Amino acid sequence: MHKNYGLNELREMFLKFFETKGHLRLPSFSLIPQNDASLLLINSGMAPMKPWFTGEQEPPRHRVTTCQKCIRTGDIENIGHTARHGTYFEMLGNFSFGDYFKRDAIHWAWEFLTSPEWVGLEADRLYPSVFAGNETTPADDEAFAIWRDEIGISEDRIFKFGKEDNFWEHGSGPCGPCSEIYYDRGPEWGCGKPGCTVGCDCDRYIEVWNIVFSQFDNDGEGHYTELKQKNIDTGMGLERLACVCQNVASLFDVDTVMNITNKVSEITHAHYGETAAKDVSLRVITDHIRSSVFMICDGVLPSNEGRGYVLRRLLRRAARHGKLLGVNDPFLYEVCDTVIHENEGHYPELRERQDYITKVIRTEEENFARTIDGGLKIFNDMLEQHKAKGEKIFSGADAFKLYDTYGFPIDLTMEMVAEQGMAVDEKGFQKLMQEQKERARKAREALGDLGWAGVEFGKDVPETEFVGYDHTAIDGAKVVALVVENEQAEELMPGVEGIVVLDKTPFYAEMGGQVGDHGVLTAASGGVFQVTDVQKNKGGKYMHYGKMSGGVLKLGDTVRAEIDVPRRKAVMRAHSATHLLDAVLRKVLGDHVHQAGSLVEPDKLRFDFTHFAALTAEELSQVSAQVNEAVLEGYDVHTEVLPIEEAKQRGAIALFGEKYGDTVRVVDMGQGFSVEFCGGTHLDNTAKVGVFHIDSEFSVASGVRRIEATTGFKSLEIMNRNQALLFEAAAVLKAKPGELREKAEQNMAELREMRHTIEKFQAKEAAGETERFLMGCHPVGDLRVLTATLPNADAAKLRQMGDMCRDREPGIVSVLSTVNDGKITFLAVCGKEAVAKGIKAGDIIKTITAICGGKGGGKPDSAMGGGSDVLKLDDALAKVDDLVAEKLGL
Repeated sequence: MHKNYGLNELREMFLKFFETKGHLRLPSFSLIPQNDASLLLINSGMAPMKPWFTGEQEPPRHRVTTCQKCIRTGDIENIGHTARHGTYFEMLGNFSFGDYFKRDAIHWAWEFLTSPEWVGLEADRLYPSVFAGNETTPADDEAFAIWRDEIGISEDRIFKFGKEDNFWEHGSGPCGPCSEIYYDRGPEWGCGKPGCTVGCDCDRYIEVWNIVFSQFDNDGEGHYTELKQKNIDTGMGLERLACVCQNVASLFDVDTVMNITNKVSEITHAHYGETAAKDVSLRVITDHIRSSVFMICDGVLPSNEGRGYVLRRLLRRAARHGKLLGVNDPFLYEVCDTVIHENEGHYPELRERQDYITKVIRTEEENFARTIDGGLKIFNDMLEQHKAKGEKIFSGADAFKLYDTYGFPIDLTMEMVAEQGMAVDEKGFQKLMQEQKERARKAREALGDLGWAGVEFGKDVPETEFVGYDHTAIDGAKVVALVVENEQAEELMPGVEGIVVLDKTPFYAEMGGQVGDHGVLTAASGGVFQVTDVQKNKGGKYMHYGKMSGGVLKLGDTVRAEIDVPRRKAVMRAHSATHLLDAVLRKVLGDHVHQAGSLVEPDKLRFDFTHFAALTAEELSQVSAQVNEAVLEGYDVHTEVLPIEEAKQRGAIALFGEKYGDTVRVVDMGQGFSVEFCGGTHLDNTAKVGVFHIDSEFSVASGVRRIEATTGFKSLEIMNRNQALLFEAAAVLKAKPGELREKAEQNMAELREMRHTIEKFQAKEAAGETERFLMGCHPVGDLRVLTATLPNADAAKLRQMGDMCRDREPGIVSVLSTVNDGKITFLAVCGKEAVAKGIKAGDIIKTITAICGGKGGGKPDSAMGGGSDVLKLDDALAKVDDLVAEKLGL
């Protein structure tokens, strides 16, 4: 009988074992793929190592072992309905890059699984499988022989399977057969069928290890050739191995995962095994909170696209299942500590980022609570309408409305609809989504996104050489193309707007958020062209847009190209300040901050960044102070063109999702204070920023914040204006500027006291008025009825008087009215005794407002309404006695 190892023990045991075999232990790579656009999230142990397998990059060692965090989201809607699958799992792996091959890989797998020094599984319960071969690829006789002759397993216990089970390939490129190891859990786990054996879909024979022998190259047409460098890629699911060692049914029963479920049960008061529905919800919450904690720790934030949408979908699905268990308030964030406690031994960064992870989850829960509370009623109304018509399809239009207006993810709508035995018209939904995207695209085009910058040129028009890093003006630039109204031209006449393309230019074209330069082009012939914008097209041509202010400019002319230097300096102040801001935001808020967009204009900047909540006043103060400290430090700014890998090693920050070439331009401020990839223009010293001033901070999208700020002279203008306002306010309040807050608080306190005095007086006056009103009551049966019209009153005044009448007279039925601008407002109130006798204020209002051509309603003790026929007001009030008498049976 093997030992019952915990999940954390097994992880450490595996990594230590392969360290004894000369492997380099590496920490898990981030769940966010680096330079791999084909993956949304890391989903296997080898995925982060693709460049090492292909030979594109040299690995740190040719033997590597890892325990890799993985997320798979192909069937999120099914997670929880069965106990077999989860979105988060850890993959144990040992890898060889041109080093050892089949013999060592098989021997070590067997040793780790069966040796009493390691896992110690029963050897007679383990069954290997190998590739059987087919018409294009030979059988893996080598692996079969190793299992039989060297490991000592009889042929009848070595299974041969086809390509579906025992050959790993993904399109063209490296591929090869694999050998899997199955563990027999015993007949009690089986299906009971006579032919049950390795390969059966039941839970008896469970695959624990897969060794991929990467030995062929597939040309994509089914032709395989031997690789010179053969690799080993193995994978063993940590949770699956723990299931075997702990002899439990599923990953949800594994020690660390079960502890998370127990925490969820403690909060929700739902216990595993009570009902099938509760089990589904508990599994959903347990799985999704595990995934979410690790994703957020690695820098993913909830959003409406990409991996951020995956995270949002997981959190919102978990939150909804919390509601199904009766939890209406945010609760997922409370489970974070348990997830972290169970995993921090191997992932200490979880504890380091706990506050941040918790904040992100709680914020998303609160946002979703507002969304679902507002949208659930709409959803239920839509659902009832479909059911009333006998429809089994929930319309795409309704699903789109829930998404577009109420923020319901389509996946959530589909799941809730499926629970009602219906399906969503996905094609209809996608059609409306596509139409919305098309409208947005056309709107962008109408704004000129494509416009003149989209002009195409022939091969005779060369790329423009940019010399603007070192020069603000050059002579001898040649005009290689002219454009007027989207057509190429031979010349530009006086007053004409157009585009000039030069063979070289000091003008910076709008890129990376930095606006293009302004300036002037002056031809020797006297032609003067005022440049008001510069764009770079896909062919590398710098397109100077502007207007002829004098003379004629012809194709082939040479010109002096001179930028507006003061404007360029103002742009550089803002751009360098943007880099400082980016660095400071990460220092103040955390490493999850990534640039999500920017706009750099003269002495003005806009910076979008990933963050889950509004910045507090203290955080904004820290950001502003630290940026200005970096300005006052007078850091030197250095630029350098480096190979991209060297730039990354230096810690240079790349714009997430951006594609870069083999070399990149790196801007370093303060020898590491800020290091970024950037092609823009910058100051040579941060002191030249002058003053940095934050104007505003707000949300622009879910999980994305924006800071708008100024630098240099614009900051001085704002500060001077604010100071002037300060002095003006001080003069009005008759105080010194430094005493303004104290004076304002004093005035507010006095104002509150005066309001309190006025309210007391008004209440006293109203009480006296009520007493006078009550003197006008007359009896109807054993109740008292009061009807009156109050001149120059509003609805609030009516309510105040009515409430006082009702509170003082339990047996009163009162209808008060007022007329303003030809419109009648009615208020009816009934005391407790009147309500007990069946008199309802709402019924009275409905009747008397109808007399005056209006309508209204309300509760039994209070109701309001209105009318337009003022001449019928007396008739309406007179009707009250009849209504009360009729109800009392008089």
